[in-house]
Amino acid sequence: MNAALCNIYPIFKFSDTLCQPPRCPCSWTGGGRSSNRLPTPRSLVIETPEGQVDEETRSESVARRLILLRHAKSSWADRSLRDHDRPLSKSGRTDAINISHKLQQLGWIPELILCSDAIRTRETLKIMQGQVRGFSEAEVHFISSFYSIAAMDGQTAEHLQQAICKFSRDEILTVMCMGHNKGWEEAASMFSGTSVELKTCNAALLEASGKSWEEAFTLAGLGGWKLQGIVKPNISQ
Repeated sequence: MNAALCNIYPIFKFSDTLCQPPRCPCSWTGGGRSSNRLPTPRSLVIETPEGQVDEETRSESVARRLILLRHAKSSWADRSLRDHDRPLSKSGRTDAINISHKLQQLGWIPELILCSDAIRTRETLKIMQGQVRGFSEAEVHFISSFYSIAAMDGQTAEHLQQAICKFSRDEILTVMCMGHNKGWEEAASMFSGTSVELKTCNAALLEASGKSWEEAFTLAGLGGWKLQGIVKPNISQ
């Protein structure tokens, strides 16, 4: 059995109407007298039957995957540091290595990463990028509001939706948001309609469908995202 799977915890075109070309002007006469005037050409009309869509512009609804990853365990060794500036602990660094490989084994590699600018989230991402090439190839944006919004009741889910729709594009199918509790497990619970617990360096894997991220959020709404599982860095969690 795949080792990574052992640590996933699922929660239960138109038609053309063309005019005939005008007659050759050299043979056209009017009122019995020759004239140099040219007949006014009729307009080119292209009709598109109602309900018929040009194949080139058709956009298909596709699965869109969202990873909500809480930062790895931080250190409290230096009490003089602000909470925002605390680095990872030794065990946190190990967990960041493990979670990167487990996400890779599952094929959940993001094309876009939105990350809190706190030191512990930055360090978690840096370690993951050093372990798995896919994370280093993703587009990354550090968002300062991810740190503060996570402490506010009931606001993280909407804030994440706005950030994802702002920075993503239709061709991006997997997005990872890295941040903090209580907001991250609250958002995972609201999106999925299931009570989700995210310990440090746990990732909630969510999926919904849509032609765009905006449509995916609209169609799924709160409670409509499918929770594919919770990925943990080690079995002891």
